[in-house]
Amino acid sequence: QVQLVESGGGLAQAGGSLRLSCAASGRTSSIYDLAWFRQAPGKEREFVAAMRWSGGSISYAEPVKGRFTISRDNAERRVYLQMNSLKPEDTAVYYCTADPGRIRIGVSPNYWGQGTQVTVSS
Repeated sequence: QVQLVESGGGLAQAGGSLRLSCAASGRTSSIYDLAWFRQAPGKEREFVAAMRWSGGSISYAEPVKGRFTISRDNAERRVYLQMNSLKPEDTAVYYCTADPGRIRIGVSPNYWGQGTQVTVSS
């Protein structure tokens, strides 16, 4: 089992920045891919960004390309989401996820954190 705990959410103004952090524990040696998802009120959960736990293979959803950056620190067993140029439509609960295999669009990863709220005011 892998446990994921997010932190760093909060309130930001449009154009501002926030950095989300996710601490991984448990059988982290089993992790292959990491990803961030988000769910806005009244909307379905959607993919935000993903990367390989070993590094590389980074991908982003179109709405966040050029504004968000996913990264990880293997030594600290943490994954980050740097969010710049925030927009009100980025308001959502953000979830850190991990999977022992490749994370694919439309397939729910095995492990999920509890989520952290991000609210962007206009």
